[in-house]
Amino acid sequence: MVFRWDLVLIFVSFKFLQGGGTGGMGVLNNLRSFLWISIQQYTTRTVQSCQNSFLEMFLLKFIFYLAVFTIVVTEWRTKFIRSMNLADNAREGRSVDSLLNFETVKYYGAESYEVDAYREAIGKYQKEEWKSNATLNLLNTMQNFVVSGGLLAGSLLCVHIVAFQQGLTVGDYVLFSSYLLQLYVPLNWFGTYYRVIQKNFIDMENMFDLLREEKEVVDAPGAGHLILHAPHFRGGGADIEFCSVSFGYLPDQPVLRSVSFSVPHGKTVALVGPSGSGKSTVIRLLFRFYDVQAGAVLVGGQNVKTVTQSSLRAAIGVVPQDTVLFNNTIKFNIRYGRVDATDEEIIEAAKHADIHNQIMTFRDGYDTIVGERGLKLSGGEKQRVAIARTILKNPHFVLLDEATSALDTQTERNIQAALYHICDNRTTLIVAHRLSTIIHADQILVLVNGEIVERGRHEDLLNKGGRYANMWEEQLSNKDAERREMEKPSEVTSQKPGVSELE
Repeated sequence: MVFRWDLVLIFVSFKFLQGGGTGGMGVLNNLRSFLWISIQQYTTRTVQSCQNSFLEMFLLKFIFYLAVFTIVVTEWRTKFIRSMNLADNAREGRSVDSLLNFETVKYYGAESYEVDAYREAIGKYQKEEWKSNATLNLLNTMQNFVVSGGLLAGSLLCVHIVAFQQGLTVGDYVLFSSYLLQLYVPLNWFGTYYRVIQKNFIDMENMFDLLREEKEVVDAPGAGHLILHAPHFRGGGADIEFCSVSFGYLPDQPVLRSVSFSVPHGKTVALVGPSGSGKSTVIRLLFRFYDVQAGAVLVGGQNVKTVTQSSLRAAIGVVPQDTVLFNNTIKFNIRYGRVDATDEEIIEAAKHADIHNQIMTFRDGYDTIVGERGLKLSGGEKQRVAIARTILKNPHFVLLDEATSALDTQTERNIQAALYHICDNRTTLIVAHRLSTIIHADQILVLVNGEIVERGRHEDLLNKGGRYANMWEEQLSNKDAERREMEKPSEVTSQKPGVSELE
């Protein structure tokens, strides 16, 4: 082996001349750029002095007409781009809607219908896409026509001057054509940039519309945090108060009509009534998904409009009627109640919700993926996960919105102890369909058409013989009928094939 330092030196010297190895230009490139400075300045000086009037007459007008043409045609194309975006949104919405509701599609065997509908949506999108792309090609072709026409007109004029007026030389014509060709590149970029910017603004129209939407519920200026240990709170005052609250999702369709009630500290109040009576609306107003139109909602003696939404919702735990889970693990969905909870706390919450044993039967246990919206779990399992999540949150107030509606009778009995556990000595508001689940409530409110028609404890309401008593009797009758139907032996009638009972 020979130490060939001379070859290494030659290699590095060439790289020094070439440049590029360190991201910069080499000596030769820098030298060329340096020598080109004088040539560039001479060219500019010659053009400005010898052809100044001609360039002003032709080039400025040419640039003006090209810019005007580009702007006019681009503005004309706006409606085609907007229509294409709307068709694209409709296509995407159709596909997402079909995938999210695949169970309904399967129930009714509508796969071919959905495919045809999606194909139709694609066809509409492609029709609008064709218009957009065709007009873009038209714009590019017309721009090329204008540029080529300008080159032709300018060249003919320049050559005419060279041939008949001897005001310019052949070299001047070559200089003019070279200069004009060099001008085409920035002009083309000008048209491209304007078109791209215009298209981006059109593409962002939906986002701008969304940003311009005003929030229905906002924190008041200077809103403070919810204070949970005020003298009013400790002195036995009501934790939750509805004071002559009226509300409707539509102006001409009121849902609640001057509703007033209070939930004392550590007590349980239940809301019952027929569907559409406004029970779940009370929960939404308390959680401040909406603001009341008349009256006031107080928590701990404070109007919910005067405190921050984050502090209010941090103090409330909700088990909703329709539980929606993230497409993640069971552990993740339970931990969502308190993101800093340990695995041991998650397991303890699951045990209280009577779902730990069921989770352990899954192959991946707490790491089981629940699927989109929790579709891999049954309705009862999803609701118990929601209960475990609320138990883990350990809120000051608990709102149960039909918390056991998706559970069978036996499972409902099993988790009632868990619900009693999280509601014990905690202010609780329950929306219930099964009256048997709220007989322990300190007060029961009967809502009918947005008004409280009865209130009192379970026994007192039964003794009144009013609306609540009728609902109780009706549910007992339905339960007895179901039990008799289940206990009824099945009757099998042997028939000859093809012979009906009538025959």
